[in-house]
Amino acid sequence: MNDVAHAYLDGLCERLTALKIHENTSMAAAADAVVDAAQGDNLVYVFGTGHSHMLAEEVHYRAGGLALAVPILASSIMVHEGAIASTIMERTDGIVGPILDRYDITRNDVLIVVSNSGVNAAPLEAARIGKRIGCTVIAITSLAYSTAAADGGEKLADIADIVIDNGTPAGDAIVELPGTELRSGPASTVIGAAIINAIFAQAAHRLAEDGTPPIYRSANMPGAKENNRALVERYAPRNRHL
Repeated sequence: MNDVAHAYLDGLCERLTALKIHENTSMAAAADAVVDAAQGDNLVYVFGTGHSHMLAEEVHYRAGGLALAVPILASSIMVHEGAIASTIMERTDGIVGPILDRYDITRNDVLIVVSNSGVNAAPLEAARIGKRIGCTVIAITSLAYSTAAADGGEKLADIADIVIDNGTPAGDAIVELPGTELRSGPASTVIGAAIINAIFAQAAHRLAEDGTPPIYRSANMPGAKENNRALVERYAPRNRHL
């Protein structure tokens, strides 16, 4: 592996290490919120636009993941059916209400909103709706990026109840390219996945102290069919994506 690839991986490792120090309190609070939702037989919804939507899919029906996780998915704000159009849509006011109307989010649920830049209209609207409902809103974002991009305006971190800074720079990419002003090696997806899985792992560990947590098993592991079938029967009426 060459030096540039090493530099990218080193940059990720440095940021992941920093998370343990600087975001420990926020991540612990997020895990507490997930535990509270689980103990009340409530749900954790995950919303993101563009590449951030991948974190919603990351926790959906995931081996080792909590079955109470519900992704909020809409093609218009994802990249697979039109990346250019989705970029326009995520910056357009008023599009999230009809999307969230398809999900019965209650005040006892948790809503995780993922937005690296933290300033686009769609994630801000999602967070505001969550606040109006009264559920706990958790933001996974870059404070450096959102502070630079907001230019004094409102950002996701201003709305959420719990804010977790992923530590990525403005623009996301962390590898400088010689002779240009460009950078490569985006970091927000890798770090975001680590954040949300760390939160869920902490929550699952807490839940295991009082019984068996609602965890999916990998389909190829012994007992997976029976375990996962029971969880699907329990959550399918409230998760439109199962």
